Amino acid sequence: MHLEATPEQQFLLESMSKFLDAEASPQKLRELYDDSIALDPEYWRRGAELGWISMLVPEQWGGGTLSGRHLPDLMLLAEAFGRSAAPGPLTPCNVVAYAVSQAGSTSQREAILQGLTSGETIATWCLAGTSGRWSPNSVSINASETSDGFRLDGIACYVEAASQADWLLVTARATDGLIQFLVPGSAPGLTIQPMTSVDIVRRFGQVSFAGAVVPVSAVLGDPGDATDLVERQLQLAAIIQCAEANGCAGRVFEFTLKYMFDRYSFGRPLASYQALKHRFADMKLWLECCYATADAAAEAFERGDADAPELVSVAKSYIGDHSVPLIQECVQMHGGMGVTWEHDIHLYLRRALVNRALFGTPEQHREMIAGLLSETVASR
Repeated sequence: MHLEATPEQQFLLESMSKFLDAEASPQKLRELYDDSIALDPEYWRRGAELGWISMLVPEQWGGGTLSGRHLPDLMLLAEAFGRSAAPGPLTPCNVVAYAVSQAGSTSQREAILQGLTSGETIATWCLAGTSGRWSPNSVSINASETSDGFRLDGIACYVEAASQADWLLVTARATDGLIQFLVPGSAPGLTIQPMTSVDIVRRFGQVSFAGAVVPVSAVLGDPGDATDLVERQLQLAAIIQCAEANGCAGRVFEFTLKYMFDRYSFGRPLASYQALKHRFADMKLWLECCYATADAAAEAFERGDADAPELVSVAKSYIGDHSVPLIQECVQMHGGMGVTWEHDIHLYLRRALVNRALFGTPEQHREMIAGLLSETVASR
């Protein structure tokens, strides 16, 4: 069952929902289809005022929460984001804000966090390589030391808002292990190639580094010792994606159920037919389990529990496997009009499909669960 919102969280959710209903309506989303940027700076700044990028940042650096519960507050925002299939790099900006808050130097925090929380700047994360996998082992950017810093060579794929980002958090492989850098989006030796996506309002890119040189001051945290932080970043990104996918599935389920009561066949509402009731019962079960697994993962991450990696992978796997089929079932419930451009349901299906793949597919996360269980058995 979904966690009950506190009065503070309910106020936050209502404010967020009201803003997105006005600024990210289905009609406005369609208007962004042919827009190469698909992100209005003023829209992003106004959204940031609601705390979009503030929840995981300490108050002294411009962050803070209403309820005092950082990740649950962010999950509510992400779910509202999904309920509108809203544009904007919510996940990567929050991941970068978290990483800088956790490991950044004072100068890095001063340079980046205020701009992120105010919506004046955008940041994204370069992690996945050409293999299409999301893990520390799949990093394909190499960092080699030079006399005045580090040289970066390699490619990062599926980078959200790559062309719009003022800052790139780059995860690379060095001699001693993983290392992360904060690189300006305009750095020499960096090129961005746009990538296509079925999500009509989110833009992705392939970021290539060909001898880009960054100073030592660009290193985030301890050189060669970034693996634990990268793992946490991956867990956080997956949790945010899960909450957003739940918002998509929940919104579609609600308006489909309403449609089935409003649509009559042979003098009775479609929702009264037993065969359809069974299908809706299955979908309701899937939806509640999606909420439950996401909430459990968020709680474990927030507390720093040892089983957080496993619970995150359980949530990402389950939600990826059920949110998309749930929406596809609802498409069938709408009949022929459910597959038209004019109907809103495809906006949510597109978002759920992309979220299913980002930061690890269900299959990849089941592999992670198997690996964690094997480690547990071996340690006994």
